[in-house]
Amino acid sequence: MDDILYGHGDGFLTQDGRRRFPIGFYEHPADDDALRDMAEAGVNLVRCGNTDSLDRAQAHGMMGWVPLALRSGATSEFQEHVRTLAEHPALAVWEGPDEVVWSFTAYSGLWKQDQLAVFPNKGEWWMQTPLAIQYSEEQAAEIMPNMREAIEFIRSIDPQNRQIWINEARDSDLKFVRQYIDCVDITGCDDYPIRAEGRPAIRLADSTDRWRQVGKGRPVWMVLQGFSWNDLDDGDTDITAFPTFAESRLMAYACITHGARGILYWGSSYLQSDGKEAFRKSLYALTSELAALQPFLTAPVERYATVQAIDDGRTDISIPASLRGVSITARRTGRDWLIVLVNEDEHAHMGVEVSGLDALNGTEFVELYGDEKTAVSDGSFVTRMRPFEVKLFATHRKWEAAQREGRDFAK
Repeated sequence: MDDILYGHGDGFLTQDGRRRFPIGFYEHPADDDALRDMAEAGVNLVRCGNTDSLDRAQAHGMMGWVPLALRSGATSEFQEHVRTLAEHPALAVWEGPDEVVWSFTAYSGLWKQDQLAVFPNKGEWWMQTPLAIQYSEEQAAEIMPNMREAIEFIRSIDPQNRQIWINEARDSDLKFVRQYIDCVDITGCDDYPIRAEGRPAIRLADSTDRWRQVGKGRPVWMVLQGFSWNDLDDGDTDITAFPTFAESRLMAYACITHGARGILYWGSSYLQSDGKEAFRKSLYALTSELAALQPFLTAPVERYATVQAIDDGRTDISIPASLRGVSITARRTGRDWLIVLVNEDEHAHMGVEVSGLDALNGTEFVELYGDEKTAVSDGSFVTRMRPFEVKLFATHRKWEAAQREGRDFAK
């Protein structure tokens, strides 16, 4: 592939000469106070569509990403739009069409008769009928060359060589995504698992793993749930089910321990159910927590730090439920350390050993936002973890965020 097309980015942002882990919202509040609240909660990236919205983001110390209609190619209108925005100092990332592969394969509007009505049956794509295959191949043959043309134009005129990101659906087709993946810098998906009928928050770990594989090692940004399904027109439910703070925290850190390099939230602009303000505060409590850890989140992973569960032989835990275990990421900045542990199982692990820390013997760790203290001995330390619990161990409490309101949100 021509090098001008190939994506080389690492997924992080640069602001004032410092690397930043993306903490983003699709919502761009029209009210200045609301935008300020978002910025003060550690959000550093918002969706922008023009220079005015980029100006607003910049005024609040944030950066912006701009969505582009890559699927139409490098039209004259497209070129003018890109040239208008390319010099703006707050522009951080170009975004391609959202869920582009999903849109011509498994999108529900393809079979709904009051929408596109391309397919006669629900699930036509998953049945791999001749019609679904033919339609998708025809669409890809038109869209993919246009996307490559548009990306080549962006890279030819962007003075900052900004990264290009495309977000997909969790289950977007591998074969079609691979037709454009080498042209982009950042991949990833959206995944919104919390519903009234089920709350499998830990599946975000699997979604992150999948998109690291789909992207062939490219940086992955994960788009998480900032809404309740009943607030959407097509939510197909009347029951409010916001993610609790603990669930939002579990989803974010499961993504991070599995290698995500950005966390964004979609759907907060649709909030209208009772409890919406309390839910928003819970999201801001989490983004504040992540923002306080910025130096760690952009640091290399210390891969020699490992974790294992040494359990007690209880017979009341079914084998299938005990297969995930505990995930870890260990980071350091200067002389400070952070170790993130995520219990991915629905039962407790009473013996969780973190090892590989021989150079830290005698070093004391505190649990951020908790009471536990421990010290490294013989290159390891031991803790216990409740079902689906997240624990952050750091060498100092200065890495805690001041924002605490919202951490008890449990609706």
